[in-house]
Amino acid sequence: MNEFSTETSLSLNYDAATRDDAAFNRQFKHGFTTIDDLQMHYVIGGDGPQTIVLLHGFPQSWYEWRALMPHLLEGHRVIAIDLPGLGDSTGSLPSYDKKTLATYVHRLLVSLGVVSGVKLVAHDFGSSIAYALAANYREQIASLFIMDFPVTGGALTFEQLKPLSFHFGFFTEKPLAEMLVEGREREFLSYFFESLAVDASPVLDGLDEYTRVYSRPGVWHNGMEWYRAWPADEQDNADSMKRPLTLPVRILTQEFTYEPLLTGLKDAAPDATGRPVKGAGHWLPEERTEEVLSEIRSFFKYADRLATAAA
Repeated sequence: MNEFSTETSLSLNYDAATRDDAAFNRQFKHGFTTIDDLQMHYVIGGDGPQTIVLLHGFPQSWYEWRALMPHLLEGHRVIAIDLPGLGDSTGSLPSYDKKTLATYVHRLLVSLGVVSGVKLVAHDFGSSIAYALAANYREQIASLFIMDFPVTGGALTFEQLKPLSFHFGFFTEKPLAEMLVEGREREFLSYFFESLAVDASPVLDGLDEYTRVYSRPGVWHNGMEWYRAWPADEQDNADSMKRPLTLPVRILTQEFTYEPLLTGLKDAAPDATGRPVKGAGHWLPEERTEEVLSEIRSFFKYADRLATAAA
């Protein structure tokens, strides 16, 4: 495993939430690696023989994993990535389709010496990149655990999703979504977190940090472009589904999204398993940290047993 990069950050306040956190700084470090025209930010810790990679959702950053990360260190190197165009990742992108964005994550991991055996955990839109990684870099990903995200391209489509929440349509309105939110990021984020939560308090604990990163120039726009690329993602997914995933895959969701999301996922990974989290909202890693941690550990133990049996 290569050491983390010592590049100077282009995001000057990247450690605002962690610089005074002694426990964090004993276990984790911030790193930066430039790939083409994008400097990617990640947080890395641990020296175990296996690697867990964490991909955040929208509108969040690597910071959504903060409560889980120390508990995943045993036997693992843990890498939480600010996804391309979001968080403290800085620079320009040629496209916002998730197949392209997954290439940046793939190349970042290769630069860190992670070429195989990745245990991949993702939430929300991070799951779209996670699926693209698993489908296009099959030698790199060993198992896939996603949370509360629709993998469209088969039986499930973006058009079916739009009525479920206002944001699916609003975020694709260009340039209205930028005009109404930029300069009001804190107000919108607070409303959005509360509207999709059962208990928003643990998510709102990170509101200062999420406001900071989504107030950075271009970051909110990049997030909107992620949504606007959904039709391209759907076609890419449909192509990938012609060769279904065979690695272990599991999904956790809210109760009301469970059946459609598992059905959509099975078009990509026919043997995928999952379960709903009763009484939870969308922000599972923060709303239900202990339950999510238990599920991750159990799933990866199961995946490890399968890998050992197949060896």
